[in-house]
Amino acid sequence: MPLYKTITVNPHTKVFIWKIEESFEALSQGINLTENCSNRVFNMKSDLHRRGFMSIRHLMALEGYTDHDLYYDENGKPHLTDDKHISITHSFNFSAIIISDTEVGIDIEMQRHKILRIAHKFTPLKAYKIFANEDALMRKLTIVWCAKESLYKSFAEKGVSFLENIVVEDFMLDETKTIATVTYAEKQEKYNVDFLEFEEFTCAYALISEKN
Repeated sequence: MPLYKTITVNPHTKVFIWKIEESFEALSQGINLTENCSNRVFNMKSDLHRRGFMSIRHLMALEGYTDHDLYYDENGKPHLTDDKHISITHSFNFSAIIISDTEVGIDIEMQRHKILRIAHKFTPLKAYKIFANEDALMRKLTIVWCAKESLYKSFAEKGVSFLENIVVEDFMLDETKTIATVTYAEKQEKYNVDFLEFEEFTCAYALISEKN
């Protein structure tokens, strides 16, 4: 099976990344979906989305979970039926989950130059060094997006703005960590963010470090 990478972040937190190479039929073998999830998959028009959905269930199985152990709250945030926290992501031919004792978020994105056109919508560009090399700037902006998306998933409050409410501290491209903060209404949460790049994709995952 194409388990691409396992990262033991700490004794209580693991990241699992899957490279989606199998057919939907192959990924469906051994997976028992709830009726709701069966309907969701049936109504998906994209074969890649369907395969991504099923690959997530294989990643969950690595930690002993089934589809029946997963549910979503009113904000669309996934939860496990025990006391563990989970976050889920899927982009093209990669999917990933993070499972932890504490609040977490994860995101994977393909590195694409179109992010240069939309960067002003999610981050103040002047806060980051402007690279002469567009490829380097694209990589950095993709990391920032993934970091903010991972925090957004963990914080899970409607109305949170990537641009106004989530701040990612500056970092160098040869680093693998940064700090980020979500401030919204009367609530603020600080996160430690780790990131990695592989096969022209970026992955970031965030663990809550401090609550106010």
